[in-house]
Amino acid sequence: MKSSRSEYLPVRGLRYHLRHWGREDAPMLFMLHGWMDVSASFQFVVDCLQRDWHVIAPDWRGYGLSARSGSDSYWFADYLGDLDAILDHYAPNQQINLIGHSMGGNVACMYAGVRPQRIARLVNLEGFGMPPTRPQQAPGRYAQWLDGLRQPPDMRSYASPEQVMGRLQKTNPRLSDERAAFLAQHWAAPNAEGRWEILGDPAHKMISPVLYHVEEALACWQAITAPVLWVEAAETDVWRWFGTKDLAKARAEIDRRIATIANVATESIPGAGHMLHHDQPELLAERIEAFLAQA
Repeated sequence: MKSSRSEYLPVRGLRYHLRHWGREDAPMLFMLHGWMDVSASFQFVVDCLQRDWHVIAPDWRGYGLSARSGSDSYWFADYLGDLDAILDHYAPNQQINLIGHSMGGNVACMYAGVRPQRIARLVNLEGFGMPPTRPQQAPGRYAQWLDGLRQPPDMRSYASPEQVMGRLQKTNPRLSDERAAFLAQHWAAPNAEGRWEILGDPAHKMISPVLYHVEEALACWQAITAPVLWVEAAETDVWRWFGTKDLAKARAEIDRRIATIANVATESIPGAGHMLHHDQPELLAERIEAFLAQA
């Protein structure tokens, strides 16, 4: 494995952890992890990159080794604000190459439309966005959120790293023992009682009272000027996130969203599920570098 190093940076009042791979004078490549994940999740892809890169990957607020917000809820706009501050620190007044997985892909696409001048090339790994919502859902959503405030969620703990490995492999049966063992030590840590706790703020499990306004998100996507590589896993289970068993309907909605991006190429990674950067890192690294080399 390529070695990584940690850095801690004050970002908008929170102590952020960022993981670096490669020489500091190499071209920068920023990677954004997804929900309930950590920056070390990109290790396998970084290992497969052929070109020299300075890869920079933050643990989002409330994940991994970054500080928790201290609030009872997390707000999506804060990820945009955090990313803006991070890029201002490492690459002021520069265009950068940006990769985001799942939630990180959603952040990347939104940011690329809000700050189009900052992005040279963008790779979206299964960052489909959330299911469409209707205004009529607002009362029930607010009620769910208020109920959640009365009974805050907690995070399950595990007796050993091996149990953490089992949890990771239950979610992703393709994950090898070797990769699961590596991820377990970064995804969880022992607490004062010796049990292993997931390194994520339980508040991330709170339902958001704010409905997902897909047309607002797509207005941002439409403003992206950088070339975009949209990557899906051939065996993705993203359909269940859209709240429908009608795969054709979900596919049509995703294709509608992709079509709002002006300059987009699509790729499908065979033999991979949603965690495609764990399942097929060699293929994914190859596609990413081929796309970045077109600049």
